[in-house]
Amino acid sequence: MASEEQCSAPPRWRSISLTHVEYPAGELTGQVLACTSLLPIAILVGFVTLIVFKRELHTISFFGGLIMNEGLNWLLKHILQEPRPCGGHTSVTTEYGMPSSHSQFIWFFVVYFFLFLYLRMHQTNNARCVELLWRHILSIILLTVALSVSYSRVYLLYHTWSQVIYGGVAGMVMGVVWFFITQEVLTPLFPKIAAWPISEFFLVRDTSLIPNILWFEYTVTRSEARNRQRKLGTKLQ
Repeated sequence: MASEEQCSAPPRWRSISLTHVEYPAGELTGQVLACTSLLPIAILVGFVTLIVFKRELHTISFFGGLIMNEGLNWLLKHILQEPRPCGGHTSVTTEYGMPSSHSQFIWFFVVYFFLFLYLRMHQTNNARCVELLWRHILSIILLTVALSVSYSRVYLLYHTWSQVIYGGVAGMVMGVVWFFITQEVLTPLFPKIAAWPISEFFLVRDTSLIPNILWFEYTVTRSEARNRQRKLGTKLQ
């Protein structure tokens, strides 16, 4: 190790505050809620993964809405300029707290997903009790996640209740508006967009006319696998 004479003045270090969420030391509840407040980042990673591997236009539109929602949050924060509560945090992306970006993000995601589940997927061939049950269970899980993320921001003293509530309201409004823009304005354009040469080059697809994409992909994949297995068996004979 170098001696003190050989060392110059140490630089000032900063952490990447994107995932640097602080919680009271030695407190399990705070630690759990700190992890909960990172769920929006996990959702973004999931979206990027879906877009890379699925390349579906509705997913891309959903992701675009989330990005615009974040842009609106940044704009509102710098217009309102309401400070955060006195929590002693040193690693925050901005000193302003109105409205909460975490709350706005998660409620946009949840409301849009609710509308997608109950309006976009209403034409499934299998509208049985089991089909409806899993939608209700998923809705309850999403609602619990949104409430937990919102509460975590108040508990960890990153935001006040008003900042979280207004953020949630802004996210809900944006979610509803963007869902209907996607359904009424963008979805009719998806077939044309999917036919563009650049879309065909990147294998971008439109599945808006398929009500249950999971069932469709399962049946198509299973049928193709059986056909290939039969062909392989015929060659071996």
